[in-house]
Amino acid sequence: MSYIITEQILKNYREYLIEGEKSIATINKYICDIRKLMDYANGQEITKKLMLEFKESLRVDKNYKLSSINSFLIAANRLFDYLEWYGLNVKLYQIQNDVFASKKIDLSMQEYRKLVMAAWHKGKKRLAMIIQTLCSMGLRISELTFITTESVQKGEVEIYCKRKQRKALIPSGLRKLLLDYIRENGITNGIVFRTSSGKAVDRSNIWREMKSLKEEAGIGKEKIFPHNLRHLFAKTFYEASKDIAKLADVLGHSSIETTRRYIMTTYEEHQKQIDSLGLV
Repeated sequence: MSYIITEQILKNYREYLIEGEKSIATINKYICDIRKLMDYANGQEITKKLMLEFKESLRVDKNYKLSSINSFLIAANRLFDYLEWYGLNVKLYQIQNDVFASKKIDLSMQEYRKLVMAAWHKGKKRLAMIIQTLCSMGLRISELTFITTESVQKGEVEIYCKRKQRKALIPSGLRKLLLDYIRENGITNGIVFRTSSGKAVDRSNIWREMKSLKEEAGIGKEKIFPHNLRHLFAKTFYEASKDIAKLADVLGHSSIETTRRYIMTTYEEHQKQIDSLGLV
């Protein structure tokens, strides 16, 4: 048997992943990562020796982060399992979990409030409502479409994302604001955050509108992105409850390890904690 990755193999593998109900984003990521191996092999047969050289080349020649290299290796290993090409899988790099987050992208509560106020001052009421909804509920930007007039009236949202379903409560303060917003904009049913044509607001437009607030809010653009609001929700929730398992349920995470990355303190905060131990 010749272990050469071809375009036909990739096509068949893509169909296999689709049938396995993987998300389009996941499928595209796997295929893109596998193409890096194809480029390296350049038509050569895949051997264990070549895989080890590929792994080392990614680290030394390409200078990829170990986490990125592991992503490429996982994609290759899963392809080999699918093809039943045994003996080619390579071990991943062992990476110690980060202890603290970067202050450069860490969004504080004060900065969040500045973002909201900046949106109001610029007359971007819909954007102000979106920012508050994402942050106060810990939603992914893709989950905004589940905020409907019906769910707001009920005070509870049913969210289906990544083949998982969960319920999320709408904070009473946000619910009042949303009810006012719905009434003022004459929205009688369906998605709350919509364009003039009635379609859901595009996520790229939300990102772009948020970035436009940087000068008014006085916040670095590297901190202004929708998912950072979800991180702020997670940290605030955890500080209040100290219950990471419940937070994982609220965020819709299958793994607490994923949730742990959301609640990391910054370097400065971690330094204060270490210094406060009084062991010196």
